[in-house]
Parts: sequence; C-alpha cells; structure tokens
Amino acid sequence: MENLKKFIREVPDWPKKGILFYDITTLLKDKSAFHQLIDAFADYYTDKELDLILGIEARGFIFGPALAYRLGTGFVPVRKPHKLPADTARVTYELEYGTDSLEIHRDAIQPGDRVLVVDDLLATGGTAGACVRLAKELGAMVIGVGIVVELQFLNGRSHLPDLDVFSLLKYRK
Repeated sequence: MENLKKFIREVPDWPKKGILFYDITTLLKDKSAFHQLIDAFADYYTDKELDLILGIEARGFIFGPALAYRLGTGFVPVRKPHKLPADTARVTYELEYGTDSLEIHRDAIQPGDRVLVVDDLLATGGTAGACVRLAKELGAMVIGVGIVVELQFLNGRSHLPDLDVFSLLKYRK
C-alpha cells in the first residue's frame, strides 16, 4: 500500500496556515490507484459479514459506495446538518478548532445491523468517533473503521477504543 502515497498530493497551509493537507483527489483520479484502494479495503473486510457501509461526508461518499458494491452491502451517507430530507439523528462533536455535527436518517440503520464506518482521513478521531456514536445510538454493531490516510502523530485511534481501525496509508509525521 505504501506505493499509493506517491498519488497523495500534499498541500501546505490548507485549510489554514500551519496545516499540511493530504489530498486524495489525485489518488482517486488514477484508475489503477483507485482500484488498488478499493481492492485493499474489500480484501480486508470481505469476511466481516457487513450489512452497511457508512460513508462520512464528503470523501467517504467517494469510496464508500464502491466498497459497498464490492462487498454486497448497502451504503448510508452520514451528512453535515440539514442535508437529509427525512427524520434524522444528530451528534455534535469537538474539533481541534471548534465543534461540528453529523446526521443520519433514523431509519437508515436497524438494530443489530453490522456496519463499517469509512472516511478518507483519521486525524484526531473526532469525526469518526462521532459517526461511531451515532451508529451505536441507532442500535448498530460497529465492526470497524476503514480509513485511507491515518495521521498517526495525532493519535486519532485513541478516540476509537475497542474498534478495529484499518488504515491503508499511515503518516508518522
């Protein structure tokens, strides 16, 4: 998987000064790299007996449906507030620079559904942790969290205790 790092564009000072942004759009546009990404996730999760893939807005929407298709599961978008048309459940969580919220349709998960949370980046773990809490509130069994890029130096895994966190690309600093 380390070979996929060459497809990640590093953008300094975005979204604000002092932040190094790991842009996966350059990986996604390369058909071979994108196939390799989806294949690696599918290989890892193929025997996990999943019902649903939960993709976190916005980049989880990109590879979540492709992975759901490969694994024969459903896909559920987890969105920013006021984007979903039916009755929603919401969780608010802390970010390193404020707070944010995520929502999901209340009827998207049935009690006992086995779900996988997917996103592009694990930094401090706030967003993934919030999605996990939201899924559990609706009765899901969260089987794991699948991540494309993990910034290990920010220790985001500490916010996902007792979960199988699988990341394809790890950055130590």
